[in-house]
Amino acid sequence: MTARSVTLDDVAQLAGVSYQTVSRVLNHSMQVSPRTRAKVEAAMQQLNYVPNRVAQQLAGKATRTLGLATSDLALMAPAQIASAIHERAAARGYHLVIAMANAAGSAQDTVNELLAQRVDALLINLPLDAEQAAQVQQQCGSKLALFLDVEQHADVAQCQYQSESGAQQAVEHLIALGHRQIGVLNGPISSASARARFHAWQQALAAHQLEPVCVLNGDWSAASGYQALLQLLPDRLPKALLVANDQMALGAMRVLHQHGVKIPAEMSIIGYDDTAESAWYQPPLTTVRQDLQQLGAVSVDWLLAELEGEGAQPERLETELVLRETTAAPMQKGIDVAEIADQLQILARKLKQQ
Repeated sequence: MTARSVTLDDVAQLAGVSYQTVSRVLNHSMQVSPRTRAKVEAAMQQLNYVPNRVAQQLAGKATRTLGLATSDLALMAPAQIASAIHERAAARGYHLVIAMANAAGSAQDTVNELLAQRVDALLINLPLDAEQAAQVQQQCGSKLALFLDVEQHADVAQCQYQSESGAQQAVEHLIALGHRQIGVLNGPISSASARARFHAWQQALAAHQLEPVCVLNGDWSAASGYQALLQLLPDRLPKALLVANDQMALGAMRVLHQHGVKIPAEMSIIGYDDTAESAWYQPPLTTVRQDLQQLGAVSVDWLLAELEGEGAQPERLETELVLRETTAAPMQKGIDVAEIADQLQILARKLKQQ
């Protein structure tokens, strides 16, 4: 015999309150005292009560559920953004439903998965141009939608880091080190964020009368970074490389290690994103930091403020160049400056021990 589901009436009876009070607790109403809220929550826990979101949806009620349409979660940055959004939504008392785009599907298909679940609002972390974003916005109808990876001029609500400052920080660092032979490893041309980063790199290099000595493309994965650099070995490598994300930088570093190219003595590398693993690469990766935890928190906070009628502009997000160990001045006349410095340190330690 199937056990009867626990109802709001059961919770109310155990807590000694009304059905309406239990409903207010579920909806996070400020009209409930902390003492009463604690009694109701204790009763829910004792009865293992789980809110019936399907019933709420069918009744047309707000479900305190957000939807996230995201690109491939096998990639580090989208996965960490999704984690940050989930954490912030949970802290604000909201459930998160995730729909992940696949190679064969469209953005509209992914968004439809969320709309079918009658979410209260949507976060769209899919690489979209302005026209695609407008179509998705129209598809959402009256549902609030916030776009996290879209062309900057798109006429939609957006919360994202701007490519210009990050690109300039990376280029200025390499120029200051003395680099002039600088190549680019970008994401797929179909990606709005990849196009924005490439354009920003071009502008930053042009300010120094330079242009990329090579332009490579990957699909954001480490494997594609590996394959891209393989094309330039053994003797067509630039002296420095700007990479559109950390994951492709990891693949590029792997193939360089395999072919005996020393980082940073023979090639400097700068990634993009500062995903959590980047500090643990060998050597640790210099990269343009986009605070993905902050992006998740700010995007959820803005969306909930809009839902609650407290509209405000999303917080401006700024990139930061994180200096680690994959960038150095270029080798001069075949002299490995970094290796000489290491040898001098070893010699100094030996002399000190004598």
